Amino acid sequence: MQNAEQVQWLRQNTSLEALSDEVLEAIAAEIQEETFGENRRLVLEDTPPLALYILKSGRLESYHTSTNSLAKATSLLPGTVLHLKELLLDQPTEQTVITLSDCILWTVAAEAFKALVEQHPEISRTFSRQLAAELDQVAFQLAFEQERQAALRPYIVPKVRRGVVGSSRYAVRLRQDIKKAAADRQPVIIFGEPGLGKDNSAALIHFGSRDRHQPIIKINCDTIQISGAELFGRQGGKPGLLEWLGRGTLMLNNVQDLPQGLEEKLIRLLKTGEYLPVSREGEQEPVPKQAKARIILTTERSLPKIDRKNLVGHSIKVPPLRVRKADIEAQVKYYISLFCRDKGLAQPKVAPEALRRLQGYDFPGNLTELESLVERALIQSDLEEISARGRAPVLTEEVFWSTSTKNKRFRFNLLNSYPRLRQFLRSPWWPDRVNYGFTLGFFAVIVAMLFLGPQTRDSNIALNLFWAWWWPLILVSFPFVGRTWCAICPFMIYGELAQMISLKVFPRQLQAWSRQQAEKWGGWFLFGLFVLILLWEELWNLENVAYLSGCLLLLITAGAVVFSLLFERRFWCRYLCPIGGMNGMFAKLSMIELRAQQGICSATCTTYQCYKGGPQKGEGLETGGCPIYSHPAQLQENRDCVLCMTCLKACPHRSVELNLRPPGIELWTTHEPTRHEVALLFLLFGAVFLHRLPEISARLSWSLDLENFGIHAGVSILALLVPVTIALTAQFLIRLFNRNCKPKSFVELAYGYLPLVLGGSLAHYLRLGLNEAGRAIPVTLATFGYSGGGMAIAVADPAVLSFLQSVTLIVSVWLSVILTQKIARQPFINLLPQHLATVAIGSLLWKIIVGW
Repeated sequence: MQNAEQVQWLRQNTSLEALSDEVLEAIAAEIQEETFGENRRLVLEDTPPLALYILKSGRLESYHTSTNSLAKATSLLPGTVLHLKELLLDQPTEQTVITLSDCILWTVAAEAFKALVEQHPEISRTFSRQLAAELDQVAFQLAFEQERQAALRPYIVPKVRRGVVGSSRYAVRLRQDIKKAAADRQPVIIFGEPGLGKDNSAALIHFGSRDRHQPIIKINCDTIQISGAELFGRQGGKPGLLEWLGRGTLMLNNVQDLPQGLEEKLIRLLKTGEYLPVSREGEQEPVPKQAKARIILTTERSLPKIDRKNLVGHSIKVPPLRVRKADIEAQVKYYISLFCRDKGLAQPKVAPEALRRLQGYDFPGNLTELESLVERALIQSDLEEISARGRAPVLTEEVFWSTSTKNKRFRFNLLNSYPRLRQFLRSPWWPDRVNYGFTLGFFAVIVAMLFLGPQTRDSNIALNLFWAWWWPLILVSFPFVGRTWCAICPFMIYGELAQMISLKVFPRQLQAWSRQQAEKWGGWFLFGLFVLILLWEELWNLENVAYLSGCLLLLITAGAVVFSLLFERRFWCRYLCPIGGMNGMFAKLSMIELRAQQGICSATCTTYQCYKGGPQKGEGLETGGCPIYSHPAQLQENRDCVLCMTCLKACPHRSVELNLRPPGIELWTTHEPTRHEVALLFLLFGAVFLHRLPEISARLSWSLDLENFGIHAGVSILALLVPVTIALTAQFLIRLFNRNCKPKSFVELAYGYLPLVLGGSLAHYLRLGLNEAGRAIPVTLATFGYSGGGMAIAVADPAVLSFLQSVTLIVSVWLSVILTQKIARQPFINLLPQHLATVAIGSLLWKIIVGW
């Protein structure tokens, strides 16, 4: 190419057109033409420029790398001049340049170009003028943009906080509505309850549209001036946000709070796209302006004026979280990922039980409440420490504490922590195979041995097991497993068996429970039955007469059988069984409880199979329903649950919990006292004195002719009345000395003695347990006519026995004092008479059981 042609090409195609022909000819004389292949790096940023490059043909790409953002690449076309500024100002290169195709470049060596600049000052002057003009233009744009940003900054929405999470039909429909609204620029109204992120849905529409690079601002309508000046601007004065916004998006948040004076202006804006700047009185009417911005409205209720006039192109309803329970799991995981990514932590898993608890909650605060709850749970879980120990973090239901009620505090669900326990309790082994595979036959053998074997405890293993093994062990078990004995009770096993056989032989409808009558009189029936049993036991020495003990067992079994033939399920067990009444009362002190999550039961369950029974559903097994008609979600105390786990097997939603709890917590939280149960409590209290009549006679030096039946019966009745007499005296003194404040009733405060009743009974039966339970082998041999002499026995030393009895009584006294304070919630001094009565009864028990 000739020099004249090169000058002509430079003037027509490059930014050097402002130079004179003389300068261009000088530059053309120094040009060297070079060819470069595709994908070759010509220039490396931040290095001295080697030449002035002019792209003759082909395509180049330039970019500058950054440590905190992606590199922004620019495509360069023929006519591009590279390194003009760098060579004139003696600066390093700013961009890395590579070839995108085969290119022809004209190059002027750096030294040659610098020589031309010295020979022709016109080059520097021309460049300076161009640079000044560019700076003026940039300064003007910058000033405009700064003023615009200053006006919009308080309202700007920088980004979308989140997408629409979930796969439910509600989530799918919401995503479709948002995508449809993002395809055009028609006005949109988004409505829904508080906490649903309606403003985020508006942001999703904006950033999903073609105008995503334009700003989106959010204005809370309750903060807008009545005149609307900040929105529409003033005539001849400061522009409004609509003018500054240009083709951006205006989001009017909570438009139901818009001042009434602006409703018509908003309707005009939606209808025509025009608005009037605000004018002052006396000024001429303003000229309408055309708004370029897109309008999105969010509201918590319907807007009849806007809806009736069809002013919006898209109407989107955001569904509340309570109808999107299927999306809660995904939503929780999403919030966890956001939090952990921000903090640089390993993401924990969420326990299935925790998810079920969340799904059973209605979330009146919707997504806002759920996000706050998840964040608190993550903070409470201390993920950094767990990860440092090398353990996989798991969010359990306990950390989602805001969905729990007060009576759910201080609980630990054993079924979640020990899956094998859940598996066992849901298996046929508990309690059916235990009952019908072992207890049914074992009980029959025990009763037969009581009638057919030797009649004294030292030669009849059945009598030994009943008095020296069963009584101490069941009393020890109450604080740990509550009423579990009732789940494997032989009395009701025979009752259920008789019920099942009779229904097959004589099909009929069993009687329904008369609950009101049973609640009123059932407790007094079992109390009376227990009085007779205790007197029978004492006056006829049942502890050492085998056939009479067998008669006692058959009597209770007969009651279970008779009432099972008359009534459905376990009527006897729930209301009439004396042993069941005792178990239910002592179970209140237990450290475990069976309950259910009310939220899940009310929100998810529609069949109530745990209560009524029914076929298999999901993971719920086929059952006949709760045998004592108690719904686990409505349980308030352990008295009404026999821990048969029928509800656990029947529930398809995993709502049932087996909780570890503070022992006896129901006594000062959800407990409802009853008179008949208090009567039973003091009856069992007096039974300890009754069983110790010989010790009372000996240690108090009283001459009681216990061989005389009449005297023995009268003294037995008096012994039963000792504890209740002391307790009533204490209650009288409490009322006497606390006339200014209303004390708790006797029925309520009486439960404070419950630990001492259990402790006194246990201290009494420890004698049999530690002295005779260890003789099981020789007693077994004696039962079948063999001599047990020389066989191994295990008998506690008298000092050990006295120590254990003493510790049991001391601990029981202190626990009774503490429990009384918990129940009464009154100053210690107000309850001093009852505390002194507790100490007095405990001292009497010490005297007659341990001795001084």
